[in-house]
Amino acid sequence: MRQQRIEGGLRVGVTGGAGFIGSHTVEMLVATGAKVLVIDDYSHSCGEALPDEVEVVLADCGSEAASKALATFKPDVVLHLASKGGVQKAAGDPGEHVKSSLASTVGLFHSAIKAGVRRIVTASSGGTVYGDCAKLPARETFKPAPLSAYGAAKRSEEVYVAALGLRHATSTLALRYGNVYGPRQDGSGEAGVIAITCCRLLEGTAPRIHGDGEQTRDFVYVTDVAAANVAAVSSRLSGEVNIATGRETSVNSIVERLIAESGQRIRSESMPIRPFDVRRVSLNPALAQRHLRWTATVSTGSGLKQTWLWFCKHHLARQAPKAGASVG
Repeated sequence: MRQQRIEGGLRVGVTGGAGFIGSHTVEMLVATGAKVLVIDDYSHSCGEALPDEVEVVLADCGSEAASKALATFKPDVVLHLASKGGVQKAAGDPGEHVKSSLASTVGLFHSAIKAGVRRIVTASSGGTVYGDCAKLPARETFKPAPLSAYGAAKRSEEVYVAALGLRHATSTLALRYGNVYGPRQDGSGEAGVIAITCCRLLEGTAPRIHGDGEQTRDFVYVTDVAAANVAAVSSRLSGEVNIATGRETSVNSIVERLIAESGQRIRSESMPIRPFDVRRVSLNPALAQRHLRWTATVSTGSGLKQTWLWFCKHHLARQAPKAGASVG
């Protein structure tokens, strides 16, 4: 999707702007002429330096410091990308997840409205909010039926932002992402099978597949998601919208492709199926195509190749100091 320049220097507050999806999005926003404030506690930053012109506040998005930063910056739009914990972590302690993630998010929404924003765009999860759908690809009109605490929290964020938007006449939009992957993703956590597999292959360990590997996901490349974020910031669409490819891809096929990219002869390791995992995921992107004029442009094959090459480059960069230290 070709980026449109944002006229008049739109002021955008981005939470989680130092993270995986956030850093790509901030770069695109700056390229369009937007003035950007990043609020991030750096608990899960991707390590990539943000553009020099970006203002950065080190704080939790729901904190008083974040609220003061928004009041001072006076953004036109807030884009909420900060997130804490994945499906399994949230399942382990749902109450703590509500405190650390959902409560912080609702606090941010309230602070944004107090700061006078005209629009709030928040990242949600199409892979968990819909649950196990009888029919795919899932449309925004389908009744949400999350199976996990994480999905329930994301759905709650959608309800909260819509309610606050109605109460205060503020435009709101929830972006229901597919499974986002690509350069800068953390491969050491519980989520992100592509990043985790890349890291394991580069470490010489077998990739792990939970269950039979025939579970499917709607994998969408990170720069496509960043482009959707930029389009959403300047659009008038409200409610919820899927940001995905509309295609199902099995975990087995993803892992096999990455093994082929690595050139290794290695077999994946079978692991027990994880609780609360949705069996099949595919999200219909027609609404985003129509109202955001957005389409995923990076094919799965190309995206996997670019991701693998990025992880290779950064793996070599991490090894270089070790090699140098052993000399002499």
